Amino acid sequence: MAMNGNDSDGDPHAHPHTHTHDHHGSALSEMDLRVRALESLLVEKGYVDPQALDALVETYEHKVGPRNGARVIAKAWRDPEYKQWLLDDATAAIASLGYTGRQGEHMIVLENTPATHNMVVCTLCSCYPWPVLGLPPVWYKSAPYRSRAVIDPRGVLKEFGFELPVDVEFRVWDSTAEVRYLVLPMQPPGTDGFSEEALAELVTRDSMIGTGLPKTPDSTRGTP
Repeated sequence: MAMNGNDSDGDPHAHPHTHTHDHHGSALSEMDLRVRALESLLVEKGYVDPQALDALVETYEHKVGPRNGARVIAKAWRDPEYKQWLLDDATAAIASLGYTGRQGEHMIVLENTPATHNMVVCTLCSCYPWPVLGLPPVWYKSAPYRSRAVIDPRGVLKEFGFELPVDVEFRVWDSTAEVRYLVLPMQPPGTDGFSEEALAELVTRDSMIGTGLPKTPDSTRGTP
């Protein structure tokens, strides 16, 4: 397993953390606690409908953001030139599709292969590429994931529902305030003739973090 982001020796993609957040050993940052307190107050006074708020969060966490990333991945699967551009200069390649923002100014794309599996974490905070993945899921921000993804990545993947062969190399990449990562998962077999739209339906948020795999054609109604 390679832990990138804490050691800058010998790896051009290694970046030191520059986070200034003070977590005090808690899974929630001070800002998270303030936001939750404000949300509770607004709900209590009747200014916010908690169900509507949950629906909004669900939309941005699972649909709007991840759909952008899915389009990026699908285009890379279909277009070899775009894929190479994505691997060489992810920020520019992603921006060419209109997905830009402060949380995606410096992107690096990590390609999964039969021999190598990449997984992304942010050990000190919850840095996350919002333009392509939307809001970070709760588990991504949790202390257990941030610590265990580094020391026991296989165990984490098992809890997410899948295991990889023992000879597959794991590389765990630590996001920072300066650099965000996006995993390019392997294209599911039997989808070579699929359109970009159909391929995008197979891409999951977790597969772009490295904690999951794309869907198979049998598990979706997407058609070529």
